[in-house]
Amino acid sequence: MDIKNGRTVKGVNFVDLRDAGDPVELADLYSKAGADELVFLDISATEERRKTLANLVLRVAEKVNIPFTVGGGISSVEDVDVLLQNGADKVSVNSSAVKNPQLINDLAAKFGSQCITVAIDAKQIGGVWKVHLVGGKVPTELDLFQWAKEVEERGAGEILFTSMDNDGTKDGFANQALAKLSEELNIPIIASGGAGNVQHFVDTFKEGKADAALAASVFHFKEIEIKDLKTELRNNKIPVRL
Repeated sequence: MDIKNGRTVKGVNFVDLRDAGDPVELADLYSKAGADELVFLDISATEERRKTLANLVLRVAEKVNIPFTVGGGISSVEDVDVLLQNGADKVSVNSSAVKNPQLINDLAAKFGSQCITVAIDAKQIGGVWKVHLVGGKVPTELDLFQWAKEVEERGAGEILFTSMDNDGTKDGFANQALAKLSEELNIPIIASGGAGNVQHFVDTFKEGKADAALAASVFHFKEIEIKDLKTELRNNKIPVRL
């Protein structure tokens, strides 16, 4: 769930955001519907120099009994300490990790790799996957695969890779890039950006070798029911919890 000004929003290619509802209500709904995990990303926290809303974390923790990750505007050990104390299971860092890679080491040393997710937003420029910051607004010269390898070496427990080219298009995940990440790394890779139908999930597990798949709009706007999706994944011999 992408959060802006306390509301869940969803866009296409990281722009043209539209309201998708109250994040706490949606969290409760998805928890009861069978989601395995929830991810909350405050997409304007870094841009607006704000910290992730710790109060939101507290409200979500009171409602749901499945693991959830929170990210956006996290730039210190102290930030993470507050979020974990308020009930988050994991934190996600993105722009701050690129600007200060030592942050990954510090967080992993303090809290353990199991709760440190590094989110990487990337798009293809001239056929090369380049990392972008601040909600996809700021391009860098960082190569996706080189950065992902460094992230792993610094102690991150998993990577949330969002293809900006695929985001919101509903044309499927960036499976070729995902498969390469999976081949080169030893930590779990979460696929994000592009889910439009059940087959896209099947493909990202089989072709993209993803360890998990994240989606937003297909669930927010009730285009796919989580129970139906999991049943189809099971039918395709992809292990899931039903």
